This record gives sequence, structure tokens and C-alpha cells, in this order.
Amino acid sequence: MGRLRYVGSSDETAALIDASYRRLLQALENHFAELPFLLGRRPGAADFALFGQFSQLLGVEPTSRAIAHQLSMRTVGWMGLTEDLSGLEPLQEDWQSPEALPGSLQGVLAEVGRVYAPALLANAEAVAAGEKHWRTRIDGDVWSQQSFPYQAKCLRWINEEYRALGDGDRERVDALLAGTGCEQIILSN
Repeated sequence: MGRLRYVGSSDETAALIDASYRRLLQALENHFAELPFLLGRRPGAADFALFGQFSQLLGVEPTSRAIAHQLSMRTVGWMGLTEDLSGLEPLQEDWQSPEALPGSLQGVLAEVGRVYAPALLANAEAVAAGEKHWRTRIDGDVWSQQSFPYQAKCLRWINEEYRALGDGDRERVDALLAGTGCEQIILSN
């Protein structure tokens, strides 16, 4: 309960959180029909980041677990696979090139761009201005929460890593993010 102020969970945001969770589960269901992991046939950092959140949503919290079982058994399966990777002998060719990733990944990225990217940007703006709380519109609804300096650092790190890429790799990232809403977190500074 003490962390709710950091994640914006409230009566005001409950419907938005529920709708986004359901859309994300559907996008993951579609994607995991194509690939066993987010970026190929082996897990990567994106899988482990998502696994950290979903371990609570599918493994601990009964309401969100029931929703996942109803909407996305492939995500439930991915959780089990990611939790126990014993016997997995990954090969370099198990990674998909960005150009070869199925279109289903766009659905996952679009949900991130629709809900998380605007929150990440509003939070960073508030932290930079020294504001303790922020308020913005996300997916047509009002979202407000306490500012979270760590998320502002994450945005900065994303942009530092992006700027460190070579021109060709930046173009590949740009193409992958285009039209998902995630491109807005790549700041021009």
C-alpha cells in the first residue's frame, strides 16, 4: 500500500489501469502466439523486466491472475517458461533482428506508448521542475501521482543509451518504435 503513491493507483485511475492491463494481456497473447519471448526464441532484458511486474500480477494478486487466465493463457505460459529457464540452451540466432520481429510486438509497444510513455514524460517534467506531484491526461483520463525521481533517471538512461547507438542502430530503433507512441520518450536533447 505504501508504494501506491509511486504508481498512481487510486480510485481515480482504477478504470484506466484495468483497461490497460487487459489490452496489454491481449497484445501479449497475440505476440506469444508468434514467439516464445518478446524479442525472439530466448529471453532478454525486456522479458525479465516484464516478468518482475507480472510475477506479482499473475503469481500473487488473485484478481489480476484471474483476468490473465481469462484473457491470455500464453502470457501465463510465458510466465512459467521465464520463471524456470533450466535446460534452455540459447543460441545467438535465437534473437530476432528488429526487421524480422512480428507485427504483434507493435501491439505490445503501442500499449506502452499509450499509457506508460506519457506518464514517464509527465513525471520527468515534474521532477525537473521540483514538483512533488504531477497530473496529466493518459488515454483520455486524468492521471495524478507523486513524482518519482527513479523513473526520471530511467528516462534519462533510455535516452543516453539511444544516443550512444550508431546511426544505423538508431534508425532501426526508430523504425521499430514508429507509430507506437514509444517514440515520444526519445528526447531530442
